[in-house]
Parts: sequence; C-alpha cells; structure tokens
Amino acid sequence: MNYCPLNKCDNLMGVPICGRMADNPEVQILAPEFTKIAEGILGSEGPVFDRNGTFFMVEPEKEDENKQYAGCVHLVDLDTSHVTQICAPKVGSDGGIPAGLQCDKENNLWVADMRLGILRVNTKDGTFQQIARKDKDGALLQGCNDCAFDYDGNLWVTAPAGEIAPAPFTRSDKLTEEPFGSVYCMTASEEVIKVDTGYYFSNGIAVQHTDDGRPKKLIVAETFTRKLWSYDIKGPGQVENKQLWGTLPGEQGGPDGMDFDEVGNLIVANHGNGHLEVFGPLGGHPIYRIKCPFSMPSNVHFKPNSCLVFVTEHTYHGLWKFEWKYKGKAQYCELIQI
Repeated sequence: MNYCPLNKCDNLMGVPICGRMADNPEVQILAPEFTKIAEGILGSEGPVFDRNGTFFMVEPEKEDENKQYAGCVHLVDLDTSHVTQICAPKVGSDGGIPAGLQCDKENNLWVADMRLGILRVNTKDGTFQQIARKDKDGALLQGCNDCAFDYDGNLWVTAPAGEIAPAPFTRSDKLTEEPFGSVYCMTASEEVIKVDTGYYFSNGIAVQHTDDGRPKKLIVAETFTRKLWSYDIKGPGQVENKQLWGTLPGEQGGPDGMDFDEVGNLIVANHGNGHLEVFGPLGGHPIYRIKCPFSMPSNVHFKPNSCLVFVTEHTYHGLWKFEWKYKGKAQYCELIQI
C-alpha cells in the first residue's frame, strides 16, 4: 500500500513539500511517499536491523488468553510482510512488555522491557536472558522502554515505569503526580548505573557522537512535556550539564523513538501528532516536519547504509517505510570489529 498525502507539491531533493508551519513559516512540512509493510502488531515498536540485515521489532501490547502481559519479539520479512514471533520473554509467571530493541556486534538483540528490565535475545534460536534486574547499588530496576548503544558499547536505557515484576505495573505519565521516569546506562562490562530520574515518561533515547566517533551527547525524550533533554557524556554511565535540547511543536503528542541521519539531523516520532520532527544537530525547534499517513508514530530506524527509514506506529499498529534525503548514521552493530 502506497500513500502520498499531497501529489501537487514542490520537491526538496525528491521529497514533496506540502506546506509550511503557520506559526513558523521557515519550517517546511514534507510529504514523502509512505509504504505500509505490516499492521496489527499491537503496540508496534522497537524497529532494528541486525548485522545480517534481518529486521526485528516488538509487539509490547500482546496479551495471553488470561489477559496477562505476553509481549514478544518478531522477525519481519520486509519483502513478503510475513511476521514471525521469535521470542516471548517470561520470567516465572510474569510475561514481558518488550518496548525497545538494539543489536550488538555479536548479533544479539538487547531488549528494554517494561516488566522485566534489560534482556538479551539470541537471534539464532530465540532464547533470552534477563541480564539486569538491579542497578549497581542493588536497587530493583524500573521498567525499561527504549535503548541505544553508543560506539563504545555502552547501552543507554530509558525507564518510565515503576519497579519491574513482580512489583505492580505503574508508569510515570501523570502530570499531577511527582515524576519518576529514569535513565540508566548499562556499561560494556554490564554494570547498570542510574544516570538520572524525575521524568514525566522518559521515552526515546539517542547518542550523538563526535566526528571521530566518541560519545558526545545523550538525548532523552520526555513524552508528556513534549521536550528533548541533553546531557554531556563524560564516560560510561557518567553525564553532566542537563539542558533543554529541543521542543516539539503543537499542543498534542510528544516525542517517542528517534534516530540520527548521517549529517546529524535527529528524526523524532511525534506520537499523537501525526508527524516526524526533524531537528538539526544543535536541536532547538524542528527544521522540517514529515507528515505521516497515521496519527501515532512510535519509532524510527534507518536501514543500514541507506536512506530508507522504517517507522512503527499505533494507529494501525503497523510498520511503514519512506525514503529520506540522507542515509542513516551508522549503528554500533554496523561498526567494523578490530
């Protein structure tokens, strides 16, 4: 299924321009052609490619016959749209809510799970391990939502939920209550450090690197305030200088998953607003808005070494793709091992 919101548009390097923001006419609204790949994947999230070019995503909202959490990890054949479940994590009687995925250099999938913490999945046989239940200080982890590797192999993780199972499931998404969403870093040596807390639903996360590949800034989405926050990365699990990095437009929606392109633009899913927001390398306000054929984009991920962007969303609980004008920034798993 192909969709182009407006056909009679100008073009920006092949991407149709369908207008400009009324309150900020310098911001171009783009209308690329989207192609739907699959739908009906409940809570569609966590798009990622492994080192072999195989595509995976998660279905966090799946339940079992008793209406208990039974989220799972899927392999999607992008040519046939066939969806194959490879893992449904469960610890004791507690099913998972896998929400974010990353791939490492050994081709394992790392899972940010809202009920089970940080997991690792073997893509060959679908088996999983619960890698982290507690942080280095012995505190039970909060439920995890999204994750991003830096080029040194440290996994940065958002955690907008309360304590993981068997504790009752809670989320820091009520602006009338004290916020408790957090951010963790699992270092390359698998030590889990709580980096910060106090977020109204910490969600998408991304790492900005220097030109020579050193981790530079951590970008964290706070969904219910529509803000993006940055920290200077000083080392594994060590940050300082928290600052407001970006603000999403409008009064609806909020930032969800995000990914960098090769020139440093950050593409952010604006969940509930029907757009992907494109921020320049310095943040601030979007320089482009990408109009989607659905209202609730949840995450974005580039196909390696290409301009193709894969988008998950919660209107049709689907997976779509479109072509951006730049290639994606290389992921940690794509780096050559020495």
